[in-house]
Amino acid sequence: MGNEPVKEDAQMTDRYRPPLDQGLSKDEVQQRVADGLKNDPLPPLTRSVKQIFRDNLLTLFNLINLLLGGLVLFTGSYKNLLFLGVVVFNTAIGIFQEIRSKRQVDKLALLSEGKVNVLREGTLTPLHQDEIVQDDLLAIGRGDQLPVDGLIREAAGMEVDESQITGEATPIVKNTNDQLVSGSVILGGKAMVQATKVGSGSFVKQLAHSAKQKRRSASQLLLIINRIIKVLTFAIIPLGAGLFISALMRGQDQNRAILGTVASMVGMIPEGLVLLTSVALAAGAFTLGRRHVLVRELPAIEALARVDVLCLDKTGTITNGKLVLEKVEAIGEQSPDQLKTILAQLVAATGDDNETATAVQNALGTPNVTSPEVLPFSSGRKWSGAQLADGAYVMGAPEFIFETVPHEVQQRIQTLAAQGYRVLLLAKVAALTSPRPTAPQAIGLILITDELRPRAKDTFSFFANQDVALKVISGDNPVTVASIANRAGIAGAEQLIDMSQVGETPDYDQLVAAYNVFGRVTPQQKQGLIKAYQTAGHTVAMTGDGVNDLLALRQSDCSIAMASGSEATKSLADFVLVDSNFDAMINVLNEGRRVINNIERVASLYLIKTMYSVVLTLIFIFMSRSYPFEPIQLTPISSLMVGIPTFFLALQPNYARIADRFMKQVMEIAAPAAVCVVGYILVIMGLGTQFGLSFATTSTLSVLMTGLISLNALVMVARPLNRFKIGLIILMAGLFAVIFLFCGPIFSLVSLINWKLALIYLPLMFSVQPVFILVQEILGKRILSRIRWR
Repeated sequence: MGNEPVKEDAQMTDRYRPPLDQGLSKDEVQQRVADGLKNDPLPPLTRSVKQIFRDNLLTLFNLINLLLGGLVLFTGSYKNLLFLGVVVFNTAIGIFQEIRSKRQVDKLALLSEGKVNVLREGTLTPLHQDEIVQDDLLAIGRGDQLPVDGLIREAAGMEVDESQITGEATPIVKNTNDQLVSGSVILGGKAMVQATKVGSGSFVKQLAHSAKQKRRSASQLLLIINRIIKVLTFAIIPLGAGLFISALMRGQDQNRAILGTVASMVGMIPEGLVLLTSVALAAGAFTLGRRHVLVRELPAIEALARVDVLCLDKTGTITNGKLVLEKVEAIGEQSPDQLKTILAQLVAATGDDNETATAVQNALGTPNVTSPEVLPFSSGRKWSGAQLADGAYVMGAPEFIFETVPHEVQQRIQTLAAQGYRVLLLAKVAALTSPRPTAPQAIGLILITDELRPRAKDTFSFFANQDVALKVISGDNPVTVASIANRAGIAGAEQLIDMSQVGETPDYDQLVAAYNVFGRVTPQQKQGLIKAYQTAGHTVAMTGDGVNDLLALRQSDCSIAMASGSEATKSLADFVLVDSNFDAMINVLNEGRRVINNIERVASLYLIKTMYSVVLTLIFIFMSRSYPFEPIQLTPISSLMVGIPTFFLALQPNYARIADRFMKQVMEIAAPAAVCVVGYILVIMGLGTQFGLSFATTSTLSVLMTGLISLNALVMVARPLNRFKIGLIILMAGLFAVIFLFCGPIFSLVSLINWKLALIYLPLMFSVQPVFILVQEILGKRILSRIRWR
């Protein structure tokens, strides 16, 4: 498509054209709806309820559990089917949490969804994109994203970004009778566009919505867990088959062989681990939704939790976006009043509706002016201009109007910027040429002030205390930006640079290492700075609200947009702050860190059972004794030492910086615990042979010791302890004891109230903690040193 405007074809010439002052009539709209010529709604951010049920129910592990349940059913030992109850309960929780999160996200998505101004029967009406019909006239302007393919019926200084179509971020000028494709972002100007293709016929339907264009990669934590599960998938079936065949070859009873095999395979499945991670992320999205933060991608919660560099656009984040015209200062012969008249006419002629233009209109009014030539504001040019009665005038960033700003003008601008003013230049020019006007002559300075957000200092102080480096990237004068950043308490605000002076090919790596405040930044430079931070090994979040932030938002690891920002920005961002309140970012960061930190800690408890089950299966393939557990005997351990406590621990506050400790946690807790379990069970098997203990007795002792070792691991995972955690651990230990004392027959456990048996199990019980600490010390040091060496 290149950068050439696309002209209409023969079919466009023959198309019905509704009057530009009327649009479609009510009857014409109804006829098009009846004919199916209606646009589609935005793609949903969440899965449907049907998909949620399907994806939670139809899993490989659920299938394996059902097959194992069928084998247990064959033995007639129905109480050993209790493990299926845990599977059903876990799946039900997962479905419930995701549906709850879906409803919250869908509700917020509706609140944050923008509307398009559509002309019908002479009246502009804001409509959702799914209410647009073919041949509707759409009034679009800067920051809008076109939801349909269209034909420009009338244009004023139109520049669009078609990068998702052409792959090029260069602004493309569009004129009357040019075509626009859906998904295009309006960078400058305004137009009346006739919808030519809607719904499935539009380009965006074929390409997919821009918000779905660049999917974030899956959660790092889920990637690690899924890798473990992938390995287990290939290991479970052959190991189970080997154990079963081995038991039959030794002449073991068929039912006993089946129950032992099922117990080993159930133990190897970390059934709650993936579920707990997904549930925690879904619960995080729900919690953030209640705080008016729309989460578009669940993995983005984790991405933001790992962020260590936060790049801020000044307007909307540090300041509240409300600009005030303080003063117009004359340069030369004209008086301030004359300059105000010119400025008011200029803004009215360009038709700009950005924050600066609004501030001027609020202060000076909007005179009725028409111009034969206008160039509305563009984030690429950073100025706007129009031909007025006595000549052409421009307003914008001095560095982008002049090749070299006159020395005395530059000095005055620096003085005013140091006082915290945002300074724009008003100039008379010979011609409105791009990228710079011809022969500019400075006639005045426009002084604008920004208001700091009420809690900006507290918010930025929080991020600094959380080891998140704050960088300010703005299109404004760097001195002004640095002054405002300093007022907001952002560290390193004095390290500033004017990006308009760095040349065509700046060394971005050197720039991000040396500076914290970047002013006069173009959209392409914003993207380059983000990329440089990523190259330096940082996880980068970017906030923005305008089309000039689009490239940087796409490049960042995590993007945040204000609901008051442009539609294009909101459609792309991972998070949308529905109240446009940047203070909510504290909640987002905390929620992400809480979810990830807690999952990293509790995951080790799930993997203890997996580890010792795999090792025991390998050992008992070659041993003459039966596998030490029945399926029902694993239920107290799975539920009381893992499932129930981890559900509560995953919801505990934990806001420390993410340290990628998943494998370290596994090696510090899960591996030593699994070694202890295997060791104690082999000791019990030896004692059983020595003293002629029955299978029921040795399996009861195995359950007891495995539960106690898991309890020690639970205590370690729960640190630092508080009243709630201590109470939770005591409750789980108490329930475990109750099962042995009162519910033994249900779980195939023999009574431990036997003094001869006590002589065996009491010494074993008292030895658990010191042995666990010893194994952890030896094993932990060796494995961790090897991990560090690698």
